[in-house]
Amino acid sequence: MVLENKLNISSDLELNKLEEKISKSKALDMFESGKIKQIEVGTFKGLSQIHKYLFEDIYDFAGQIRGVNISKGNFRFAPIMYLEEALNKIDQMSQSNFDEIIEKYVEMNVAHPFREGNGRSMRIWLDCILKKELGLVVDWSIVDKQDYLLAMERSPVKDIEIKYLLKAALTDRVDDREIYMKGIDASYGYEGYSEYKASELR
Repeated sequence: MVLENKLNISSDLELNKLEEKISKSKALDMFESGKIKQIEVGTFKGLSQIHKYLFEDIYDFAGQIRGVNISKGNFRFAPIMYLEEALNKIDQMSQSNFDEIIEKYVEMNVAHPFREGNGRSMRIWLDCILKKELGLVVDWSIVDKQDYLLAMERSPVKDIEIKYLLKAALTDRVDDREIYMKGIDASYGYEGYSEYKASELR
């Protein structure tokens, strides 16, 4: 079933293509306009600001907590009856070092607060925290898709793999446009969106 959207598209394939094009353009604009520096760092509110900015031209639910239970494969994300409580707890989690930041990221992934677009929003959110607290970001372009997806799948039980993977990809090039754009392309690629290159959307 195709998600209800503002573009009145009834084809999954067409929606995916336009969603990628529009939200990637917005991700690029968020960086180039400096709006990314106005995001509240490390809270659900900040994640919601990112999600709304990326997807507000496509979905009415952009930036809003989902009202349905969702799952991926065999994994069920936080049930909606516990979701707000989980998000409040995540807001309170410490983010003073790398391990704490990744633990917070893993918990937010388990919460999966939005109907669609969680991973793409969360990876930008994670980089905002890393940048503020450590002066680093992840160079997503060197993080292998399968390694990342498997590590994230196992992360609620054991987070050592995702910590190892992301630590090896850290860079201090936090304001580098190329790192950011290649990172957006890689991040979208994890979710199967690879029709457009961010650098060609300008």
